[in-house]
Amino acid sequence: MNYQTIPVTAFSQNCSLIWCPVTLQAAIVDPGGDAEKIKAQTTAKGVTVTQILLTHGHLDHVGAAAELAAFYAVPVVGPHKADAFWLEGLPMQSQMFGFPECAPLTPDRWLEEGEVVHVGDISLEVLLCPGHTPGHIVFFDRASRLLISGDVIFSGGVGRTDFPQGSHSDLIAAIKNKLLPLGDDVTFLPGHGPSSTLGRERISNPFLQ
Repeated sequence: MNYQTIPVTAFSQNCSLIWCPVTLQAAIVDPGGDAEKIKAQTTAKGVTVTQILLTHGHLDHVGAAAELAAFYAVPVVGPHKADAFWLEGLPMQSQMFGFPECAPLTPDRWLEEGEVVHVGDISLEVLLCPGHTPGHIVFFDRASRLLISGDVIFSGGVGRTDFPQGSHSDLIAAIKNKLLPLGDDVTFLPGHGPSSTLGRERISNPFLQ
C-alpha cells in the first residue's frame, strides 16, 4: 500500500491518501477539512479515488467527507454505526470548534468488526476499537504491515476519552487486545502527529505500561 499523509485544519489532523500501486485506485481516509488541499495532492499522485473512509465521527476527521464524496462521485464508508450520533451532530460540533457549518452526514455504508474493505488489490481489515468514540474503527493492511489508527493510539499517547460515550478502559483494552497483537513490526498512521510502530509503543508508551 502506498500512502501520503496530508495534515489538514487547525487541528493538524492527518488525512491519509492511500492507493494500490498496481491499479492506482485510491481512498481518502479521514478528510477533516481543506478539501482543495486534498484534491491537489490526489491530482499530483495521478490516482483514481474510489471511496472515502472514516475511522470515527469527530468533525476534524470528517469535515470534508461530503464535499469530496460529491466531487469524486464516490461512497462514504465507515465508521461503525455506534458513531451515528456524532455524525448527526456535526452542525453542533462545527459551532463548538469554530469550524464552517458542516451538515449531518450519513455514510453510504457502516462498517463492522471483521469486514474487509478493498482499495484496488489492497485488503483493509476492519477492527472495532471503541473508547475515543464508541464506533471508532481502524484499518489494517496485513500485507504491508500498515495500520490506519485514527485517534486510538499516537506516538507516545492515546486518544482522549472525555467525550460523550468515551471510555478510557475500553480504549486501553482495544489497544492491548486488538492492536498490539498485530505485531511489533506494524507501522501505524495516527490521526494526529508522527507515525510510530506498535512495538515502540508497547515498550515506551506511558499509557500502556
